[in-house]
Amino acid sequence: MLRNLKKLLKDEQGATAVEYGLIVAAIAGLIIVVVFVLGNKVKNSFNNVQANMP
Repeated sequence: MLRNLKKLLKDEQGATAVEYGLIVAAIAGLIIVVVFVLGNKVKNSFNNVQANMP
């Protein structure tokens, strides 16, 4: 049983999965922030272009 516990403590595959999960969560959070910050600016730009089209 002690051998299995040592093996579990040395196993780093779970840690890398958690790290990848954190990276994905950070990227998703950044995308959400960018969409909220730039969303209205892009929408206003398209509306200005549409209003000025003949």
